[in-house]
Amino acid sequence: MGRRSVTIIGGGPAGSAAAIAALADGAAVTLYEKSRLPRHKVCGEFLSPEILPVIESLNLDRAFLAAAPARLTSAVLHLGRTEKRFRLPEPAFSLSRFAFDHLLLTEAARRGADVRTESKAAGAGDVVAHGRQLTAPKGKRLFGFKAHFRGTVENIVEMFFFGACYGGVSPVEGGAINVCGLAPEDLLRANDFHPEPLFPPNLRERLSGLEQSFEWLITGPLIFHREFHKEANFYLAGDALGFVDPFTGSGMLSALITGKLAGTSSARRAPIDAYNTECRKILRRQYSVASMLRRALGSGIADSLARWIPGPLLYRLTRPAL
Repeated sequence: MGRRSVTIIGGGPAGSAAAIAALADGAAVTLYEKSRLPRHKVCGEFLSPEILPVIESLNLDRAFLAAAPARLTSAVLHLGRTEKRFRLPEPAFSLSRFAFDHLLLTEAARRGADVRTESKAAGAGDVVAHGRQLTAPKGKRLFGFKAHFRGTVENIVEMFFFGACYGGVSPVEGGAINVCGLAPEDLLRANDFHPEPLFPPNLRERLSGLEQSFEWLITGPLIFHREFHKEANFYLAGDALGFVDPFTGSGMLSALITGKLAGTSSARRAPIDAYNTECRKILRRQYSVASMLRRALGSGIADSLARWIPGPLLYRLTRPAL
């Protein structure tokens, strides 16, 4: 009897993790990625401490640590006039998508995946990890932005909430600083899709003296959901499964978890319903809490709530339930 075959569509973190997991389970893997990787992508580039056991389970820990990700020990939340500082339960990591995507896809190919730079329509039983596919009406759609800077590097991640916008600042590998965020389409369009005019004084002050390494990248629309998507015929993973607010800092962790699970499930021909049920158990709390936080931010009460909600508790509630 020949090896089982697994087809994966999408070569980002979820797709590459699926390929590595399926290969480890003895399957033959073909991975399709229509874009040339690696490249810089709009992303917070924050990797929760919980990601290290997942990386170790994929036998990627040596390559990951060799990439020299920045280590983050503290977080700062800026909500209106409130500033909340707290130490992370364990040190987190931060690695650019350029480096992280390259590491994962290179390792998948090295272990035997047939990586093809082309498009492919999904078939029954395939792993689909090609990102968000939803549309939304024009106007109030949210778009993401990102650029790297050079300057003073601290081992903290900072999150700024201002109106309907969000911004994050954290170091990545090699002394670079990632600045990313979200803003409504109409506000960005009014400023020719330059996010800086939208920044509040405290974020502008944080960026003063820094040197921008490349032009702002813009992507969207970004559509968040309390629940994840389900497909009767495919194993959806990463952003294809669901897109949670970036301010939770758990998107990359969820991508690796669901990618690994999808790859193993496809290799074993596990029922897709069973796969979706397992994903629901892992992601349900994270999605529900993120949805409530987004409503609080939109209503303007987040500033008051932040005064009494402990930072470490907020952090724990926005992690996947592993």
